[in-house]
Amino acid sequence: MKLYTIETEYFKLDGGAMFGVVPKSIWNKLNPADENNLCSWAMRCLLIEENNRLILIDNGVGNKQDAKFFGHYYLHADNTLDSSLKKAGFSKDDITDVILTHLHFDHCGGSIERINDKLIPAFKNATYWSNELHWKWATEPNDREKASFLKENILPIKESGQLKMVDIKLENDRIKMTDDSREYPSSIISQPSSILPQISFRFVNGHTDAMMLPQIKYNNKTIVYMADLLPSVGHIPLPYVMGYDMFPLTTLNEKKLFLKEALEKDYILFFEHDPVNECCNLQQTERGIRQKECFKLSEL
Repeated sequence: MKLYTIETEYFKLDGGAMFGVVPKSIWNKLNPADENNLCSWAMRCLLIEENNRLILIDNGVGNKQDAKFFGHYYLHADNTLDSSLKKAGFSKDDITDVILTHLHFDHCGGSIERINDKLIPAFKNATYWSNELHWKWATEPNDREKASFLKENILPIKESGQLKMVDIKLENDRIKMTDDSREYPSSIISQPSSILPQISFRFVNGHTDAMMLPQIKYNNKTIVYMADLLPSVGHIPLPYVMGYDMFPLTTLNEKKLFLKEALEKDYILFFEHDPVNECCNLQQTERGIRQKECFKLSEL
């Protein structure tokens, strides 16, 4: 198995929204804001090569939206999805599988291209993977979150016939989260052998319903693609929960459970949005669980 970091564009989001209740006097030291209170964030993807499979996790914001839309997010940096794939020796046509952690525009916008007046899959030879719970949540969105679920990113995937759903298998007893009347399993792991036996999924529900975090067995280590449970190293402390999360106390509980397990099992965390750090491991400190060492995926 080979792993590749695939950098796409950076974009800007409001620092207060990204760090929730944490004061700017604190979070601004982690990711300094510009004069408009905006911070730069990566949209970093992960490519997995194994035998005849080439599996891409998330695909950034894409390029089909209009100038007004992109004007809200100030896209910058030299890398694009295409240029990063080319640097790794591949193209979109080589991708066999696209795993979508969730269907917010900055994670799945590259799934679909606009060719003239048609919306078609950007990865014409790939199977796209989501799950039934999240798909329903995204296609029947609540009023607060619907601006992140763009139908032109989502519906053409199903219309293409290239969409498959990951099976969800409950591993542990169900627990009730504190800010939400629904009940969730305390740990849901699926092992979709139709993708790769080395890939399993952790499902979390605080940021959005049934977001799936791929866990990859690689060189006797477990790498967890953190998506928006932990967007960056700066979000490791428990109170650092995004204002974008639908159920922030659910996120808090999920972080607490995950970090304890990740420390005990020496997981490697791969960050999608951290503008500087690709990966880290963890250590116990007097202040709680924190990053130990930060490093590039290529250094493993």
